[in-house]
Order: sequence, then structure tokens, then C-alpha cells
Amino acid sequence: MREPIERLEGLLRKEALQIIRDPSALAIAFLLPAMLLVIFGYGVTLDPHRVPLAVVVEQPDAVAQSFVAQLGGTPYFTPVHFNTIQAADRAFDAREVSGIVWLRANFTRQLASEGAAPIGVIVNGVDANTARLIQGYLQQVWATWLAARSRERGLPQGLPVAVEPRVRFNSAVSSRDYLVPGLIAIVMTLTGALLTALVIAREWERGTLEALMVTRATIREILLAKLLPYFVLGMGGMVATLVLAVTLFGVPFRGSLLVLTGASALFLLAALGMGLLISSVARNQFVAGQIAIIVTFLPAFILSGFVFDIGSMPWAIRLLTHIVAARYFVAILQSLFLAGDVWSVILPNALALGIMALVFLGAARLGARKRLD
Repeated sequence: MREPIERLEGLLRKEALQIIRDPSALAIAFLLPAMLLVIFGYGVTLDPHRVPLAVVVEQPDAVAQSFVAQLGGTPYFTPVHFNTIQAADRAFDAREVSGIVWLRANFTRQLASEGAAPIGVIVNGVDANTARLIQGYLQQVWATWLAARSRERGLPQGLPVAVEPRVRFNSAVSSRDYLVPGLIAIVMTLTGALLTALVIAREWERGTLEALMVTRATIREILLAKLLPYFVLGMGGMVATLVLAVTLFGVPFRGSLLVLTGASALFLLAALGMGLLISSVARNQFVAGQIAIIVTFLPAFILSGFVFDIGSMPWAIRLLTHIVAARYFVAILQSLFLAGDVWSVILPNALALGIMALVFLGAARLGARKRLD
């Protein structure tokens, strides 16, 4: 009984030394998550701010200028003034501005006589999501300005119902608070699947894995020695990402650390199983890296709900997302960070992760043979 434990301890010591001596493994586990977090936290946002907006006022007066001041007083727009619509249109075609607001010469007169006046709005629709957001922001600014003007003049509001929106789970409506939690799934996919596949493929190339095959260590002991160190690395990357998300970016965490640890462990086991499975069919680093990116990283990035809404995808793609482990982990992460311990979300997704971990680890065990062919 003592001999298998001693063999496993020796294998684990060998793996730990190999990780310490290999800076690329430590970089993927700790440096790459920090880089991804900084890039996504600071560089990637779905919320346009300070959008350059061309403003054309054909007949400047106090009323028109008050509306223009309302535009400039929001964090959404940076007004760029033009005297004519033709000049604004040229700037729009040159992509110097992302939209045009056009107040015609009869704006103030029509507003005084009819109580409302149309404004011309032109938005660049190349990026449909940004165009919709800009349009929504403009409608919000316009409605706010009309309401303030009515209050100043002692006039009744245009609508009999006052709308008071309430945003739950992400009251700041910040895409950063939505993206950063999902990034933990991407980081752990890199550590679990990509790193494991690359390291084992490197051992095949160097012949060190062949040396293990001729020892008395069983294939189960070898696989366990491969899993445990990278499991620790993956959990360490999760902790580092969590700390950076909460301290550096101020993303709220409303759930339980114990639940996060358990869900992360289940997902990491599934990712490690995928990495071991890839290593059983790819014995050089280039092939293993390409397979890992195509099979694990890209689906985790595109089909997990990390960036793109799954409900907006075609039904066939939505069906495909059910075999992507990151989909279930991202749902748990977003719930834990933004809403808390919502068990109706956590339990079914954790069950799916547990099943996928068993399937991938079982497939990796069946595909592993203590043979060189």
C-alpha cells in the first residue's frame, strides 16, 4: 500500500519541479490571466462613452443651446459643432463623428407653437450594437430635456405616467461588471485545457513521457500526477483573477466563496479532462495547441455567453452551446458576482459541469494506455 503512495509522491514532485522550471506554464497560469483581465477590463467595453457627435444648429438661440448643453452634459457624447448639415455630413462620411443631431431653423418656433419639435438624427449603423445604444442615449437625453423644460415653464408633462426604471443585478449597467466575471472561465480554460495539452505534448516530443512508461507507475498514477499540479495552478489563477476583479475593477461579488470554489473545481476538472483527451491524440505541441484553441478556447469565448448573448443565436447554435462546459460556468459566475447565490441557476449548471467532468475525465482515462503506439 505504501509503494503506490510513494510512486505518486515522486511523480507529483517531478511535475512540480517541471512546472517551476518551465516559465511558460507559470506565465499561462498567472501572467496571462492578469493581462487578459487588464485588456478586457480597460480595453473592451460594450458601453460607448464620449461618442463624437456632430451638432448642427441652423438658428442658434437660447432654447436650442440649452438642448445642446444637455447633450454635452452627459458622459455619452462629445458634441462637435458644425454650421451646416453638409459639413457635418462630410465629417460623418470621413468617420470623424459617429452621429449627427440636426436642429432645423424652425426648431424653437415649432416647439413653442406645437409643444414638440422633431430633431434630425443620423447614426452610423456599421456597428449595429453601438448604433442602437447611441439612438437610445439620444432618446433619453431628448426626453429628459423636454421634461425639464416643461417643469421650468409650469406645463404638464407630455406623458401622464412617470417612468421610473429599476435595473436589477447590474444597477450601473456596466459591461465591465458583465464581462470580467466571465473572464474567469476563459482563464481557467487556458490553464486547464490548453496548458495541460501543451505540456503533455511537449513531454512526448522530449521523450520524458516515454521514460515514465517503462517505470512501475500505473497509468492511473501518471494521470493523477498530471492532473493535481495543474488543478492547483488553475485554482490559483481563479483566485488571482477574483482578487483583481474585485480590487482593481470594483466588480461586486455577492455570492459565496465556497460555492465559487466548488463550481470552479468542477469546471477545472472538465477542462483538465479535455486537455488530457487532446494530449492522447496529439503528440506535438503545434497540433495540440491548434486542437485546444479550436475545441476549447474559441467555443468558451464565443459560445459561452461570455460576450455574445446565447438567446440571440440561431437555434442550431444554441443547441451546440449545451456541449460547451464554459456556458454553464459563465452562468454560475455571473450569478455569483452580480446576483448572489441563486440556487435555481447554480444547481442545474453545477450538475451539468459535474457530468461533463466525469465524461471528459472518463474519456481521457479510456484513451490513455501505457504503451508507446
